[in-house]
Amino acid sequence: MPTRAFKWTASAIGLAVVMGSAARAQERAVTLTLEDAIARGLANSARLAELQARRDAAEAVESARGAARRPSLALQGGYTRTNHVEEFSIAQPGGPVRVLYPDIPDNYRARLDLQWPIYTAGRADALERAARAEREAAGEDLAAARADLRLEVTRAYWALVTAGETAAVLARSLASIESHVRDLGNRLEQGLIPPNDVLSAEAQLARERLQAIEADHARRIAEADLQRLLGLDAGESIRPQAALEPSAGEAPGPEPPLADVRSQRAERRALADRAEAAQARAEAAGAAARPQLAIGAGYDYARPNPRIFPRSGEWEESWDVSLNVSWSLWDGGRNRAERAEATASAAAARARVSDFDRQLAFEVRQRRLELDSSLAAIPVAQAGVRAASEARRVVGDRFSVGVATSTEVLDAETDVIQAELTLTRALANLRLAEARFRRATGQ
Repeated sequence: MPTRAFKWTASAIGLAVVMGSAARAQERAVTLTLEDAIARGLANSARLAELQARRDAAEAVESARGAARRPSLALQGGYTRTNHVEEFSIAQPGGPVRVLYPDIPDNYRARLDLQWPIYTAGRADALERAARAEREAAGEDLAAARADLRLEVTRAYWALVTAGETAAVLARSLASIESHVRDLGNRLEQGLIPPNDVLSAEAQLARERLQAIEADHARRIAEADLQRLLGLDAGESIRPQAALEPSAGEAPGPEPPLADVRSQRAERRALADRAEAAQARAEAAGAAARPQLAIGAGYDYARPNPRIFPRSGEWEESWDVSLNVSWSLWDGGRNRAERAEATASAAAARARVSDFDRQLAFEVRQRRLELDSSLAAIPVAQAGVRAASEARRVVGDRFSVGVATSTEVLDAETDVIQAELTLTRALANLRLAEARFRRATGQ
């Protein structure tokens, strides 16, 4: 009765797995290499789109700061309605009465106005340098985000490959144990073994089936994570065109000099750019306290033209050129506060650069040690698989001649499964360690 109940449960689990496989078969499959996955992730990332827009905005600000140093030309126009006034006129001897101030309630004015700041004590240059540094920092933020996304896609890709390899290992083990259970059933019918051997094997088979279900669940989660990073729909299944192979691990080259790594990390360049931008803003705030010189000019066409006397209701032309000097003598401490704020921001940015350098030295060393450790683990895991496989073969031969128990066979099979899973994890850790080392060194 227990055996029959187990067979019914196993059939139900198998039916569920088959139905799940059939449902997945209806999904659209997308075969991707790691390079393809990274390319899709970079093309479909909303985060990168946001940072690109921020960089475009910073570039527009830089253009605006540069334009502030050039002349500006504006066309102005207006209409003013005034109340009626009594005309002021004088009588000329022997001539007609001349109106000096006529009643003109409708006033029209058009002006072409030119403004050109020719000396700003370095303020305009400093603001332009600050905007340029902010634009470069935004570009470095975009480069750093691309590198982070490459690492994230790589992690998710190999997580999916690892989950698939784990499921394959468990599938092979499941097939082997199912064959062993059938063999034990035949021996039981012949009266060669007691029932408890079959029940123990069936319990082991149930555990393997549960592990297979958990492995399939882990694979689905890994696939959903990669779909999120690549911008794929849930109905598009991913088939990684890669495998975890021992030959993938190659000895890395020497650790690059820390000075080279610093220059290659986009995050550090962004921090340095922002420190430069803050320093330029401090210089601009200091320049605002010095005299500013600008040229102004204009051409007026108005009716009546207030610069023409006596006034008349005719359209008249006039022009003007001026040289204007402004000097802020006291602003209640506003300029001093702006300069102090910018100086403090520059000091904070420089401190962040220094802290980043310390963290970077540790990160590079940590990732290199992880890579060396992962490389060293591969041959050990391979040796474990060879030893466990040979032990399973020996126990199988002994069991076939009746000198080994089914418990020993199951234990040997379990050892092979654990050794193969350990090798799978070691290979996956190597791939991730390689990706993290490349990211840490700015490659």
